[in-house]
Amino acid sequence: MLSGCWPFDITQESKTLFRKILVVCVGNICRSPTAELLLRNALASSAITVTSAGLAARVGEGVEASARQVLEDHGHSAETFKARQLTADIVNESDLILVMEKQHVNQVLNIASHARGKVFLLGKWQSEREIQDPYRQGKAAFIHAHALIEDAVSSWAQRLAR
Repeated sequence: MLSGCWPFDITQESKTLFRKILVVCVGNICRSPTAELLLRNALASSAITVTSAGLAARVGEGVEASARQVLEDHGHSAETFKARQLTADIVNESDLILVMEKQHVNQVLNIASHARGKVFLLGKWQSEREIQDPYRQGKAAFIHAHALIEDAVSSWAQRLAR
């Protein structure tokens, strides 16, 4: 699918490769649900679906309170979100997988080695920026993570929604 390089001009043909986008973090209660919601909103006029999962998910839990508050402060609701565990089946169903940290790439590949070439950092377009986990770091860390996620999502959405 992808050889590790991303084309800067996405053609209509290549856009059809990315119908299902998966966002991954550790617990699936802070970063990945935030990115899922923001990316889904950014791509609302497209046929692309966006979901998320966690490498060590807190299955069934909602978005962490501070992350939820920051989302609400920005006009978004995550009331119905429930965390889920990343599985090989979820990886198989996904066309593009966006992770928060470089180590997450290898962790996804440990679950499904054939996913090589479709796993990228969410912060790819920000010089391969990693987005650190704000969990238990206080509200300022969540505000910072949200800003980084918002910036990264904007860059991906510009490339995917053309």
